[in-house]
Amino acid sequence: MRGLPAPVQYSPATYWEQRARRFAAEGGGLAAVCSYGMPAFYNRAIHREQCRALAPWLAVPPGARVLDVGCGVGRWSCRLAARGALVTGVDLSPTMIAQARRRAQEAGVAARCRFRVADLAALDLSQHFDLVLGVTVLQHILDPRALAAAMRAMGAHLAPRGRMVLLEAAPVTLQARCDSSVFRARSRAHYLELARRCGLELESLGGVDPAPFRVQILPYLRRLPHVLAWSALALTTAASVPVNALLARRAVARSWHAVFVFRAGGSCAT
Repeated sequence: MRGLPAPVQYSPATYWEQRARRFAAEGGGLAAVCSYGMPAFYNRAIHREQCRALAPWLAVPPGARVLDVGCGVGRWSCRLAARGALVTGVDLSPTMIAQARRRAQEAGVAARCRFRVADLAALDLSQHFDLVLGVTVLQHILDPRALAAAMRAMGAHLAPRGRMVLLEAAPVTLQARCDSSVFRARSRAHYLELARRCGLELESLGGVDPAPFRVQILPYLRRLPHVLAWSALALTTAASVPVNALLARRAVARSWHAVFVFRAGGSCAT
């Protein structure tokens, strides 16, 4: 696998900026925003699974106001803007934001996009949105106080009839061996409680990737010789693709990632 192990000391702004400088301009930028150090075929599979899982919730009408938190290189922002949405994308990394602007320009949707560097936990745009979207963002916020602040900030930017869509690693049964210094898989109940405390009401809970093969092999990849690790990853990815494509929406309880869809409700608890 490419890249280095996760850093011992995790400074989010530094980590994501360094990762963006290395990978954000490369192809679709998936190595910057999906799985660090993994081959292109793996990240393409991840991206397709996310596209399938999110598709029902990204069918926004023209003129919809969208906030894309942790927007990265703008893959969701550009897609939503192409549908006619007015998109605001925020990210910690200046290089990610520069790439998002470039890609929006190339896609011909720059007029419907604005991007800015911002910390989600302290976000205050003085604006409300019809859709607040976060894809694998909260799983990288390790500090509990920052996590709660990020959820409050997203809820505070939601219009009265707005919808919040989150895709996060949220298995029913936690497997701590998959955690790292930059990533934390939290239970679904944890996210549901965070949302409840922010006055958000669950509208839908969907699956993404119920096939267990990749989750089982990932913690051991770096211990294997390179060729063996690459072969094992290719085999488990190939086996996962049809299972996830066919069963993701029906096998929600077995899915490693989940799509949470919330509606605005009451006010946040402190």
